[in-house]
Amino acid sequence: MPTVLYKSTLNSLLLISRGKVRDNYAIDNDKFLIVTTDRLSAFDVILGEPIPDKGRVLNQMTNFWLDKLAHVVPNHLTGIAPESVVAPDEVQQVVGRAVVVRRLRPILLEAVVRGYLAGRGWKDYQASGSLYGVSLPAGLQNAQQLPEPIFTPTLKANIGYHDENITFSEVERRIGTNLAVCIRDISISLYKMASEYAATRGIIIADTKFEFGLDDDGTLCLMDEVLTADSSRFWSMEQYQVGSNPLSFDKQFVRDWLEGQSWNKAPPVPKLPHEVIDKTTAKYREALRRLTGQLLYQ
Repeated sequence: MPTVLYKSTLNSLLLISRGKVRDNYAIDNDKFLIVTTDRLSAFDVILGEPIPDKGRVLNQMTNFWLDKLAHVVPNHLTGIAPESVVAPDEVQQVVGRAVVVRRLRPILLEAVVRGYLAGRGWKDYQASGSLYGVSLPAGLQNAQQLPEPIFTPTLKANIGYHDENITFSEVERRIGTNLAVCIRDISISLYKMASEYAATRGIIIADTKFEFGLDDDGTLCLMDEVLTADSSRFWSMEQYQVGSNPLSFDKQFVRDWLEGQSWNKAPPVPKLPHEVIDKTTAKYREALRRLTGQLLYQ
């Protein structure tokens, strides 16, 4: 049966912050507990209804990718069981949906990599012939693969505000050229490796975003969620066709439904009907099965 957790309430640990999806708790000076809830955000606004099992799917998918890509860049995982750091009556809130991670100094940047024209990127290209400031060849179509994956960073915004697209030059100015180049190159490498693997599973990764932090030694580490249906655009290879919006296995289904409503993309959000919630749950679970070959752990 699906499980639902819209907001965690762990009293045995100190709550540090609640993000759009994740609740973060301090364990000690070196470690955090991250609980992935079933909240869903669209257009940078948190929806009022949870998507059952979503948090567990995202957690399991992230752990899969962190293991597969660990040889490329270190990550924030400690390997400590989350059930061991909370009170016995709180275990059900963390089973399958939480991880114990190292405390890093986050780089307040979303490292977005795009391999295809999609969503707002397609609209941007139609209007300007470029994709988030990166010039592209003329005559490309909706959902078409780009000549090469491109890096289109954004600044992370507070909840309720939209992330801000910035140029690579601005990233260099903010964090320094060496670190900016390192993040860009690693992000593109991770995207290419993941895309090659996903293709063997019948999935196209149209775009994705990564987040990074620095440890006490200044080593760059991958953190937060990785290549999930929340942070990526997954398309079915079987039904992919240039010029049309492909079948997706991510929250694009919810975005599309919201686009059809009379809504200004600010709170309050239209209430999701049960059929949209159920279909979104199914899409997340299918993304996990198709990409990883795993069913959702019970």
